[in-house]
Amino acid sequence: MIDTLLILFLMVLALAGYALPTIVAWQRKHHQATAIFVLNMFAGWSGVCWVIALVWSFTAVRNDTQSLPEVSP
Repeated sequence: MIDTLLILFLMVLALAGYALPTIVAWQRKHHQATAIFVLNMFAGWSGVCWVIALVWSFTAVRNDTQSLPEVSP
């Protein structure tokens, strides 16, 4: 029973580690979170793309709530 729980725990931990770039992007409300998820999901297994997705998830987040300055006529 303990062995089964340990294996299950390690599997959940490995899955969370694999999904780390996506988790970081969603937590930071990154404007490219969906693209980071797609890269992580389909190419993250390569290792190189996982690192790219992780670095990408830590890049600057664009703030879409800022409005452009109004121009007077």
